[in-house]
Formats: sequence, C-alpha cells, structure tokens
Amino acid sequence: MDTVESKSPGDKPQLISAGSRGKRGRKGRGSEETSRYFLAKEGSSFQKPELGEEAQTENEALIKAFQTKGGVIYVVTAFCAEADIQGGNPVLVKRPLAK
Repeated sequence: MDTVESKSPGDKPQLISAGSRGKRGRKGRGSEETSRYFLAKEGSSFQKPELGEEAQTENEALIKAFQTKGGVIYVVTAFCAEADIQGGNPVLVKRPLAK
C-alpha cells in the first residue's frame, strides 16, 4: 500500500512505498547480485521443488512465470562456509559465491 506525504502546504505530495518507511532492507542485500532465478519445472511441487529454465534477471523470471500456468519461481543464492579466526576462536561465516 502506498501513502502520500506532504511536508508543508506548498510542497507537492511525495509518493512513498509503505515498505520503505524507515525499515531496513533484507540482511545481505549485497547477495542479490549472486542470486539466480529459475522457473519451477513442470510437475514440481512446494514439497519437492525442482528447478527448470534459468532466467537472467528477476524481472525476466517473473514475466516468464506469469506467462506459464504454474507461475512459480525459485531464487537460489549460493554461499561458501569459511572459518574466520577472531580472538583465537574460529567463527563460521558464509560468503556469497559469484555467478
């Protein structure tokens, strides 16, 4: 839902998305560049997802999914588990893999 805000009577109203009001984005926004987008394979289900055709962008995946009867896309983000030594103690961290 969008809202309209105006700071003073002479200002033009500014359209602000309800989701952008002071809320922080999803943690790991930088991982979007490593995400891959797949259409659901025909016959796949939520309980047993199977990846079909890969799309180059999220928008392309959404359009193709809308044009199919299933309309489902999967977003896959790959990470590598590594150990960082902090104060003599190993800490496991995940690092995004590049496409």
